[in-house]
Amino acid sequence: MIQIKNSSFQYKDAQVPSLKDVSLEIPDGQCVLLCGESGCGKTTLSRLLNGLIPHYYEGELHGTVTVHSLDVKTAELYETAKLVGSVFQNPRSQFFCVDTTSEIAFGCENMGLPEKEIFNRIENVIGELNIQNLAARNIFELSGGEKQKIACASVAVLYPDVFVLDEPTSNLDTNAIEDLRKIITLWKKKGKTIVIAEHRLYWLQGLCDRVVYLKDGKIKLDISMKQFRKFMPEQLQDMGLRSLTTDLSFAKTGYAVPDIISLKNFFFSYGSEHVLHIPELSLPKGGIIAVVGKNGAGKSTFIRCLCGLEKKFKGHAVINGKKMRRKELLGYCYMVMQDVNHQLFCETVEEEIQLGAKEKKTSEISTVLKEMDLQTLTECHPMSLSGGQKQRVAIASAILADKSLLVFDEPTSGMDDRHMKQTADVLCTLKGKQTVIIVTHDPELIARCCTHVLHLKNGKVENLVPLEKSNISYVQDIFFHNKDKTESGGLY
Repeated sequence: MIQIKNSSFQYKDAQVPSLKDVSLEIPDGQCVLLCGESGCGKTTLSRLLNGLIPHYYEGELHGTVTVHSLDVKTAELYETAKLVGSVFQNPRSQFFCVDTTSEIAFGCENMGLPEKEIFNRIENVIGELNIQNLAARNIFELSGGEKQKIACASVAVLYPDVFVLDEPTSNLDTNAIEDLRKIITLWKKKGKTIVIAEHRLYWLQGLCDRVVYLKDGKIKLDISMKQFRKFMPEQLQDMGLRSLTTDLSFAKTGYAVPDIISLKNFFFSYGSEHVLHIPELSLPKGGIIAVVGKNGAGKSTFIRCLCGLEKKFKGHAVINGKKMRRKELLGYCYMVMQDVNHQLFCETVEEEIQLGAKEKKTSEISTVLKEMDLQTLTECHPMSLSGGQKQRVAIASAILADKSLLVFDEPTSGMDDRHMKQTADVLCTLKGKQTVIIVTHDPELIARCCTHVLHLKNGKVENLVPLEKSNISYVQDIFFHNKDKTESGGLY
């Protein structure tokens, strides 16, 4: 039994509490969804359960938190870790080893388990999760979905009673999401208690038993999943929640291509492994192009080469008749990384969004702050914000940098419905003015703002199609039906 009684928490130097007088009981074996808009308190609540608050994140905590009668506030973190296993939004943040088998063994070694017991547990977990192909691998060579599986294995091997997952699908393709769903189903069958903080909702139907909705640090709704599934789309939208369906018929379509950006010899290898093989590709200049494909398809490598970030990259682009190699591309592009923590440097949000900008008028800055819903956060430290808020800060910085080609790697990971739509609307305003490349696993974002879809498979171009009504089914097949099909009608 998990019991949270009258708990409030305010992070050190934060202006307002993240949780306000929260009380919650979760019986053993229940799977619970924590949902709500970015900054509502989901992640903070999950940190109460695994002991990261107050032992890692400093602040003022009131109330009681117990897991199986263990007082999380006073217990040492290693004691809580025996009961509660955590899988974070970015699995890389919880890795300590270079190879996968050592990573899975790491927690058991820290608990001082006998060597024979550790080997038995590793063998059992690898078999249960069906990840034999990931054993004894270099972690840095894994795809996002494979890293998430290793994170799950490294937690499961400790045999915890409770699993806490924070935005576990934010950077996963649909195949990886389905694999994660199978892992959680296995944990449910074992009677484990599971708490999932998540914005993507469609995959949790039939998996979660209960839905806890938070707003402004308070629990506003606590109902069964059966009741929640009856909510109309308009109700979910008013609550700031993503859709429960996979319908993309609302897609905005139509864009006349004024010119092209020609890419030549986009080849790249990591050692002997060839990860990108694109001899020639023409992209619509001024378009908003979604780059899609499975985890490991070469999407991140593609945009790193496009931005000139890979020193060994020898290809080039032809833009406005000018041949641009790596160093020229560095000055032409602006990239927002998948993990924006690596590119937040300033003391306040207001300073951060202007860091890469040329001289900007106050009105332009105010407009971007308003469009990205950041007006009330201007004096906050960027690293004190939630994941979705950090993403919006990084996107605002990119827009104010005024580069000709903007590249975003998973820009809506950790974003609720309202802020995803706001981001899509802002990106739409760039159409025809700047070329925008978006690597994403978010089909709703694509439907709301993209003009074209570039589908990569095994480092090669599977297809490039304009986002017209006739091609919506193609996008849905990629994301929801696990089909890698090539359709005729590609532009280039």
